[in-house]
Amino acid sequence: MASHYRRGRAARPLLPEVRCRCRPVRITFYPVSADTGFIDYGGMPDQPPIVLMHGLMGRGRTWRRQIPWLRRYGRVFTFDAAWHTGRDVTPPASAEELSTERFVADLAEVLTWIDMGPAVLIGHSMGALHSWCVAAEYPELVSALVIEDMAPDFRGRTTQGWQPWFDSWPPEFASLEHAQEMFGDIAGRYFYEAFDDGVLHGRLDIWAQIADEWGQRDFWDQWRQVCAPSLLIEAGNSVVPPGQMAGMAESKDNSTYIKVAGASHLVHDDAPDEYRGAVEAFLCARPAPWRNKYFKP
Repeated sequence: MASHYRRGRAARPLLPEVRCRCRPVRITFYPVSADTGFIDYGGMPDQPPIVLMHGLMGRGRTWRRQIPWLRRYGRVFTFDAAWHTGRDVTPPASAEELSTERFVADLAEVLTWIDMGPAVLIGHSMGALHSWCVAAEYPELVSALVIEDMAPDFRGRTTQGWQPWFDSWPPEFASLEHAQEMFGDIAGRYFYEAFDDGVLHGRLDIWAQIADEWGQRDFWDQWRQVCAPSLLIEAGNSVVPPGQMAGMAESKDNSTYIKVAGASHLVHDDAPDEYRGAVEAFLCARPAPWRNKYFKP
């Protein structure tokens, strides 16, 4: 099923008012390994875990505007992917440490630690890719997917053209306004929230290596193995190859596709009402999102 959203409040589906029984917010960090840990933001008791997956240059805390309303639908968690925890990260010893398989293993480990049954994975860009790869390899861990502006096949593309842009970044951003002056209002706020007091939270060369892998292989096989119901949200001004996200949805009966006209790659921040409406409608349509055929309570 495909649909198109135009920006504006009228685009948001009208849902029944939900009386929130969320417990008071008590944010707790749980370390899993030297590279990985997750943050528990709480939420509705006896509801499924919802794990938010950030993009290539993001971080878990960039979901701060979505966490409050998502807590009505489950127990919300975020985590920083490896190489996104601060500028002083140890460089990888080998290319395998930056492979998609490594990030998939990290996410599977986090879901195992959470241990609350199959999770709803909500991923943006890189986080979306890792989410559907986990759903393919570990179907018992995933009950549903939200895929935001990511596609399976970027072969032939490289990050070489990014280097002049990277070279223009200062070593530190003095303020939110400084970041917004360079990146624009939406992306500037997103980046600055990920930074550590204005200092980059990772290394640009490492992030470029992560993205370069996507230009050398495709992930269609992993997508074809996904059995979880999925919502695919494409930006009107998308970074993904045309037609791929619509094709992903067309290949599966339990997938829904929308394209948000006028939105940038950061749909969840650039078109928050349309994004929220689509995700809430998708979650409400799940009769028992905390269960799938692999889960035995």
